[in-house]
Amino acid sequence: MPIEDDDRPRKKVTHEIGQDLSLLSLEELTERVALLKTEIARLEEAATKKRASRDAANSFFKS
Repeated sequence: MPIEDDDRPRKKVTHEIGQDLSLLSLEELTERVALLKTEIARLEEAATKKRASRDAANSFFKS
């Protein structure tokens, strides 16, 4: 019995900065944009937490 495309496990979407995008489908590009937007939000949240921690330490040691 042949395996249907939908039954195959999907390869995890990854993105390499600077890679050739001409070989990707519109769906793949859309998935990568969503992946990168999620990662940007995660990075911004981590930066905000670190900034708050740094500001709290600076405030404590200035007192």
